[in-house]
Amino acid sequence: MSWRDTFGPKARTIESVFPSEKDLDRLFALRRPLRVKFGIDLTSTSVTIGNGIPLRILSRFQELGHVAVLILGDFTTLVGDPSGKDKTRPVLTPEQVEANGATWLAQIGKVLDVSRAEVRRNSEWLARLAPAEIVRLAGQLTVAQMLERDSFAKRYAEGSPIHLHEFLYCLFQGYDSVAVKSDIELGGTDQTFNLNIGRAVQKAAGMASQACVINPLLEGIDGSAKMSKSLGNSIGLDAPPKEMFGLATRVPDALVGKYLRLATDVPDAEIDRLIKGDIWAAKKAMAEALVARHYGADVARGEREEFERVFRDRELPEEIPEVALDVKAAWTAMGLVRAAFEVSGSEARRLVEQGGVTLDGERLPDPLAAVKVRGGEVLRAGKRKFAKLKAR
Repeated sequence: MSWRDTFGPKARTIESVFPSEKDLDRLFALRRPLRVKFGIDLTSTSVTIGNGIPLRILSRFQELGHVAVLILGDFTTLVGDPSGKDKTRPVLTPEQVEANGATWLAQIGKVLDVSRAEVRRNSEWLARLAPAEIVRLAGQLTVAQMLERDSFAKRYAEGSPIHLHEFLYCLFQGYDSVAVKSDIELGGTDQTFNLNIGRAVQKAAGMASQACVINPLLEGIDGSAKMSKSLGNSIGLDAPPKEMFGLATRVPDALVGKYLRLATDVPDAEIDRLIKGDIWAAKKAMAEALVARHYGADVARGEREEFERVFRDRELPEEIPEVALDVKAAWTAMGLVRAAFEVSGSEARRLVEQGGVTLDGERLPDPLAAVKVRGGEVLRAGKRKFAKLKAR
């Protein structure tokens, strides 16, 4: 039996195995618990459903009796991963990293049984490396090898700056594999270079080189870049059901099939049927399945029914957040939108000018027009923002 047979439906979230799939079969044949490593940097406050793909692969290894080694990259976050970057990533402070990571285990726990995982911070070993050890580590690769990396090669050809600390990132990530003695490392396609450096660093340390299990990247809801909280195109693992459903319906049509395969538990045959039919129906099914994965089928069904009731039938949602406003103040349409929805002035003006703002069903076409607020009105901006105004 191959590893794919053992892995079951989750095998569809694995794009490739390096050096080859036979290496993974060989490791499985050892019939001992394998140490499976996945590292994640604390670059933002939210873990995304894109991050959830390798986490679910790690969970499957855990279910098969292997050791899930989860590394929170508090040290490597300070260095900055240059993977896929066409410029140097801003360096975070230790305080920012700690603030970002404060709720990560709770979020990751939605996907992985953290209580049974070996959870480590790579500052445990990287912060203790002496200068001489870092020099020896850096001596294991040449500048020419580093410039084989696509992002570095592009920047070098363009004359864009490449800082020396960026070269250290993949070496430190590789040293993580030595420190935790990993048999297998997980990562997205953008991590292929880093994962292979891990193999080289292990070999130099006299260890067997890990196998690399690589998953495809999930583009964000804008369809133009890898899902990222910093790019504002992500769906968080901790997003409330309503928000998760709504964001999923904004995914470009061309990506609905990919989201179904990578971010839901819908069977392959059903996915094929959905994407051959009406794409809007497929998108709603995808959004429902995504919410069901994280919150259960009943909650997901309720969110779909509510979504369809509001956006198909143009009815008001059953629950509308209340916003207390000073009814004696002189409000403009733009100011009302800013106060109710906490958006910028330019965003409020855009919503009004595009005809997307109504008060009790009456359109407010002029951003600077005076608006009388008495309390009890329903303000709507765009398709998804509702507020019930309350006198204060």
